[in-house]
Amino acid sequence: MRKKTIGFALSAMLLTLGFPADAQQAGKVPRVAYLSLRPGPSPNIEAFEQGLRDLGYVEGRNIAIEYRDAGGNPDRFPALSAELVRLKVDVIVTASTPAVLALKNATGTIPIVFAAASDPIASRLVSSLMRPGGNVTGLSSVSPEVGRKRLAFFKETFSKISRVGVLWDPTSGLNAVECTETEVAARALGVELLSLEVRRPNDFQPAFDSAIRKRTGGLIVLRNPLSDNLRQRVADLAVKSRMPAIYNDRGFVEAGGLMSYGPDLADLYRRAAFYVDKILKGARPADLPVEEPTKFELVINLNTAKQIGVTIPPEVLMRADKLIK
Repeated sequence: MRKKTIGFALSAMLLTLGFPADAQQAGKVPRVAYLSLRPGPSPNIEAFEQGLRDLGYVEGRNIAIEYRDAGGNPDRFPALSAELVRLKVDVIVTASTPAVLALKNATGTIPIVFAAASDPIASRLVSSLMRPGGNVTGLSSVSPEVGRKRLAFFKETFSKISRVGVLWDPTSGLNAVECTETEVAARALGVELLSLEVRRPNDFQPAFDSAIRKRTGGLIVLRNPLSDNLRQRVADLAVKSRMPAIYNDRGFVEAGGLMSYGPDLADLYRRAAFYVDKILKGARPADLPVEEPTKFELVINLNTAKQIGVTIPPEVLMRADKLIK
């Protein structure tokens, strides 16, 4: 009888000791950090949050999100990365390549998910798309055909155009790839390309002046951290110059640019939530292949078309995913 009593007592004691640990584990709310370049809410952040909701995550109930931004200054990424590592979050989500590199330098253990990296292999974010390796994975905004299709849309819109300027940053690996693709398309379409290099903020005005001086009929603006951070200024310069321009990010069109063709960034950010979900459920970033964009969008700003005095053909308008009026 005494042995049974001792046995029951030991079992009760073990159950009591084990219960708080189990309850704590069951009640643990995972913490996800979101590191962005600019402050405030944005369509991309909202798309990521919607992706989490679609998967059943409710902020404050079964997930917590720590938001940090660099205030438009990428030099702040290293300090912010160190801060997030000290918080010991479970996953860090970001998009900017400089942010991913800063995070990689800060931690080799906390999983990092990039939502729209420009060229993850050339930037050395991952070792390969199929087997990223390390603690980093996510989605790439690169598509082999996007540069060719962008110029084709532009030529279809302005059929008489014969010379197109390409505004690009030669220090950007992605821009170099897109320039090559655009050159191939230009030869097939009989279009002459004019290289307009920008490396610093003060380079944009001279680039537009050069385009006007050389009688350029239109402009292709390639996405890179420099132009992306100055999208309003770039869009304003194009309007001021009455220069038709096509961009690869709808953000430029929403800032007053004429038209854009490129990956649907909102879709990429929404899909980033699936990576977070898989990692929180035990998957390793090293085993999650990097995915490329599957959805693309054509966006046209009719107000800008009227402002610079150009007409968009009806057949192009019918193919647009969004018209800004």
